[in-house]
Amino acid sequence: MGKPTNFVTFRVNDLEKEILRNYCEKLGRTQTDVLRELIRNLQKENITLG
Repeated sequence: MGKPTNFVTFRVNDLEKEILRNYCEKLGRTQTDVLRELIRNLQKENITLG
């Protein structure tokens, strides 16, 4: 995959932000890394769903 050149911005409430922060902290990963993985997994699921 090439170097990322796009930005996605969206709003979350305080609880959602805290959930993401805690998850990333426990895994030792960045929020960007976790969200990129989520998007890639969505793509894989979409391919299998047709």
